[in-house]
Parts: sequence; structure tokens; C-alpha cells
Amino acid sequence: MPDNEAILQHLLHIEAEAANMVNDAQTEAGRRAAEAEKAARAGHDAAYAKQAAALEAEYQRHLEEARKDYEERLAAYRAALDAAPLDQARFSALAEGFLCKDG
Repeated sequence: MPDNEAILQHLLHIEAEAANMVNDAQTEAGRRAAEAEKAARAGHDAAYAKQAAALEAEYQRHLEEARKDYEERLAAYRAALDAAPLDQARFSALAEGFLCKDG
């Protein structure tokens, strides 16, 4: 019959090996999780940068269109003002009527 002390030593040795295996597995799982998170973050950052660049380009295009539209409308308004006839005598009479009213 085997010695009880030898059996206990053998069981303790197996338990220590099992603990080391569990520790190694936890370490490996942590490493893999960190690696997966790093890869996912890199993919997200690349997709985010691509989308941000596309939105920025679209914004700049709309901004340029708005500037052109503004300049065209302003030029048309100025042309309309320049083309409008000025009736200085009528304006003076109207202003005099407003300013020189008796009570």
C-alpha cells in the first residue's frame, strides 16, 4: 500500500500544476482580450476617420455652394439697386413733407 504522505505530496503537486495551468490560461485570455480590443479600436478609429473626412468634405462643398449663392444674390441685388431710377426731387419733397409738418 502506498504511503499516505507520498499520495498527499502527489495530490499537492497536481493541484499546483492545475493552479499554474489556470493562471496561464487567465493570462493568455487577458492577452487575447487586450489584443482583440486593440484591433477593434484600430478598426473603429480608421472607420471614424474615414467618415469624419467624408463629412468634412461634404461640409466644405456645401459651404462653398452657400458662398457662391450668397455672392450671386448679393451681386443681383446690387445690380437691381444700381438699375433703379433715382428721383431726387420726389425724395426731397417727401422728406420735406415729413420734416416740416406743422404740429
